[in-house]
Amino acid sequence: MNRNIVVVEVVVVVEVVVVVAAEVVVAVVVEVVVVVVVVVVVVVVVEVVVVVVVVVVVVVEEVVVVVVVEVVVVVVVVVVVVVVVVVVVVEVVVVVVVVVVVVVVVVVVVVAQQQKYFKSS
Repeated sequence: MNRNIVVVEVVVVVEVVVVVAAEVVVAVVVEVVVVVVVVVVVVVVVEVVVVVVVVVVVVVEEVVVVVVVEVVVVVVVVVVVVVVVVVVVVEVVVVVVVVVVVVVVVVVVVVAQQQKYFKSS
């Protein structure tokens, strides 16, 4: 009987470790993808803004146009910052969800194993 208890406990621990490892891998992959997408978007937006500024300044050398372009650049930078903040919030939510799922799975597995043990004894 004691051997069966040890086997059940080992199975529970292995199941919990596998579930937690899978959840961590998923969370890390999601975060890496989000960060890569944000970096690519920021780089592309900055390059486009720089090209637009250079073209506008070369084509039309008026002060008003330069000021308008500078305002547009500031707006784009603010939008990028807001997007980055939203991405960070989403990452935090993902981590919280992963932790909650892991806790729920661990509780369900432990309760199921205990019920199996009590039914068998």
